[in-house]
Amino acid sequence: MAYRYDFDVITQWIQAGERVLDLGCGDGSLLRHLMAQRQIQGYGVENDPDNLLACLEHGINVIQVDLEKGLAGFEDGFFDHVVMSLSLQAIHNTQGILAEMLRVGHEAVVSFPNFGYWRHRQSILNGRMPVSESLPHQWFNTPNVRFFTIADFEALCEFNGIAVRERLAFDDGKRIDEEPNFLASVAVYRLGRQL
Repeated sequence: MAYRYDFDVITQWIQAGERVLDLGCGDGSLLRHLMAQRQIQGYGVENDPDNLLACLEHGINVIQVDLEKGLAGFEDGFFDHVVMSLSLQAIHNTQGILAEMLRVGHEAVVSFPNFGYWRHRQSILNGRMPVSESLPHQWFNTPNVRFFTIADFEALCEFNGIAVRERLAFDDGKRIDEEPNFLASVAVYRLGRQL
């Protein structure tokens, strides 16, 4: 499994033995990491057949669900954390999935590439769509359907009454504390319901 620094951040926010739902879990790498580090009860949601098979081969509890249709089969508040790592930008119904994550989980954790990152802006100024480590696809084959910045995401959370409990921003695995909307390529958020 390739090292991903966002796994370390997410692990900090998860307590031992928690029930965790990973949306768009891919091959189950994050869940395997959390099982090893925090002994969680992990469940994955994935739609890609190859990733489903990979999860099953690694002993990950996974079901095939189209996230655009929500999480209707899941009980309110059943999970301690619902995670969507580097997948939110690939969802059409962004507001709906955030609401569903906070319906079925006590907290939500999301990470996403920041389209406001200075190198991405420079690419656009140079007349090309950005391609980078956090945005590895060309414009014509990208799974991304939403292009948003850290500032956009925080405005969406405020608009929808979602509490931002913690935000960490990174570039090349290094934490960015000043001007993250400009200097960070990826952001990781811990979210909850407004009290």
